[in-house]
Amino acid sequence: MKMPGLFFIWFLCICVCLPSAVLGNGNGYVLDKPVTELCLNCLCEALSECNATAICVNPKIGTCGIFRITNDYWVDAGKLTINGEHPDTEYAFINCANDPHCAADTIQNYMKQFNQDCNGDGEMDCHDYARIHMLGGFSCEGELPYFYQSKFEECIENYQEQGFE
Repeated sequence: MKMPGLFFIWFLCICVCLPSAVLGNGNGYVLDKPVTELCLNCLCEALSECNATAICVNPKIGTCGIFRITNDYWVDAGKLTINGEHPDTEYAFINCANDPHCAADTIQNYMKQFNQDCNGDGEMDCHDYARIHMLGGFSCEGELPYFYQSKFEECIENYQEQGFE
């Protein structure tokens, strides 16, 4: 698997360096972030190969953005928005899901809400977050789609080989 290199650096800057003041919702800001940047990157790789052109313009046709978020997922995560947009506007979901920073914070909120040990190994880690993201907070013990699981595991293994945890 090719490592994203420059994209990874860009992604980390988007997720870590941008001021969170541009991100808001009626429930406050994302302060406690359980999912690491490396884990977010592997989710992105497994879902869309971090293809930033994988946007959507109509949430009724499926998933949106590099993390392939659904409207229901976004609602469960607290309806985060960008640039102070009201969460009930017509394009609030689309704008957030297509924005890497807002989408990453949506995942953080979702994982805080549904944080659980999905694979029964006694830990809550990136493997559990991959399951929660794909299967949902109430059915994360199920089988992952083969392509998603293999891309995710390959990404995690590549980072571990490079000395990242």
